[in-house]
Amino acid sequence: MSYTAKIKEEIVDENLPKNDEHYFLTSFIKYASRFSNDSLTLTFENPKIARIMYNLINKVYVIKPQITIRIQKRFRTKQIYILSIRNGINRIIDDCNIKIKNGKLINEDIDLKKDSEKKSYIKGTFLATGSVSDPNTSGYHMEFVFNTKKTSDFISNILHEFNINSKVIKRSTKYMVYVKASEEISDMLKIFEANQSFFYFEDIRTKKDHINMVNRLNNCEQANLDKTINTGLKQIEDIKYLKENDLITLLDEKTQIIINYREKYPELSYQELSEVISMETSYHISKSGINHHFIKMRELMERHKNKSTAK
Repeated sequence: MSYTAKIKEEIVDENLPKNDEHYFLTSFIKYASRFSNDSLTLTFENPKIARIMYNLINKVYVIKPQITIRIQKRFRTKQIYILSIRNGINRIIDDCNIKIKNGKLINEDIDLKKDSEKKSYIKGTFLATGSVSDPNTSGYHMEFVFNTKKTSDFISNILHEFNINSKVIKRSTKYMVYVKASEEISDMLKIFEANQSFFYFEDIRTKKDHINMVNRLNNCEQANLDKTINTGLKQIEDIKYLKENDLITLLDEKTQIIINYREKYPELSYQELSEVISMETSYHISKSGINHHFIKMRELMERHKNKSTAK
């Protein structure tokens, strides 16, 4: 079973607040139903969801849909469950704020006031049109797919009210509302009350964040190591220039100590070099002190080069 299918099973497993079952069912019918031959049809691949939605339609509208089971053999053999509604269809269409034009369903926005109504509506919407990528096998991505931009904007605005930063884009002939931030997908799973899927998602997200943090630290450590080695090699070149031009004796004794230790340990950082010098000599020096002496060495070399160029 896919990750999306598990979330949808959890959504229908939860007992919706009695007053808000209507909004859950309304959104599902609006976005999942098809109209043909004067009947509304709802198609399911999951028998559990089909059974629960059958019972919910019967409970809310006191209508028993006709059930048809078909065997689909495209790609792989599976059963398809179809609920057909003929009796009372006009009442359902009016209640869901749906219009029929030229044999097609036209969805109109519905007035939602309470947060509980909006959450139930979003649950039904996800059940009808939503999907979430498995965080263990791919990146973070949640989406809802609709026929019109108007509907997409309506759903996106509801998500924004719950601080979910969703975006709307056109994909082929459809419009997609999508969420990419892992924290916000996690918040959506809380709204769905899909607790098992939420904990699974959080566990994977925590592991990924830890791996990313370790990689960033390793990359940072490697970058610092490369910088330290390059700095040491450059200073060895500067020291060589000073020796070739008999300039070392122009530096004070402490700077000459620093130079001697840099030649012995070209790979050490300033901090490591200061610790070695402080342990092996009577000269206790800090990392900033090491840097100060190298600046003096560099300035002497630059002055000599400038004089040579002037001549």
